[in-house]
Amino acid sequence: MRTQYLSVLLLSGLAAACPKGSRQATTTAAAPAATTTAAAAGAGSTFDMAAAVRAIMPSSGSCAGAQFPDECRTADQAAPFIAKACESLSTAECAATVALMGLESVDMKFKHNVSPGRPGQGTANMMMPNFVSEYATDLFGAAKVAGKSPNDVLALVTPDEYNFGSAAWFLTTKCTADVRSSLKTGTDAGWIAYNSNCLGVDGTLSERLAYWNRAKTAFNL
Repeated sequence: MRTQYLSVLLLSGLAAACPKGSRQATTTAAAPAATTTAAAAGAGSTFDMAAAVRAIMPSSGSCAGAQFPDECRTADQAAPFIAKACESLSTAECAATVALMGLESVDMKFKHNVSPGRPGQGTANMMMPNFVSEYATDLFGAAKVAGKSPNDVLALVTPDEYNFGSAAWFLTTKCTADVRSSLKTGTDAGWIAYNSNCLGVDGTLSERLAYWNRAKTAFNL
């Protein structure tokens, strides 16, 4: 997936202009019924996903000043969709996907790649266009995706109910059983294996470890 430099560029103020057609509409889908629960989070039906997201993503409490307000989501807004996506994951896997989404989207401020502005790259975990296309095909079928530009394909999967499910989809469809087994231990070794052997990035980078360390605390790993 090789998106390891995106957040660094964004945070250092090097973001490029938004590619035409890559933003989603301001209207968001209705939240799932279980707004702050995630059985996978290790605390049954009482787990507060919004609080966990705020702890992992330090600036996710507000969208004030966001470069693209229509793309930004707060922890409270995103939590129901993240909880839904985590239903099929272990606690540690859920924590890892939340950490990844926080890192790659700069605490959910972006749903598309702004630097270097690669058309079609996006979702909360900043998937490359080929994976975005595959994700959209899995969701909607090949006919819905065929003939569309990369940005138009991305627009199919940036509504919240799909955007916040992309990291879980990538984990369950692209990571090997060995990687998932290692990640389920909730250890640094599992996190590094997930990054190195599935995402294709260096999981020991300080910014990545910072998100992971906050995720371990938030999910009681």
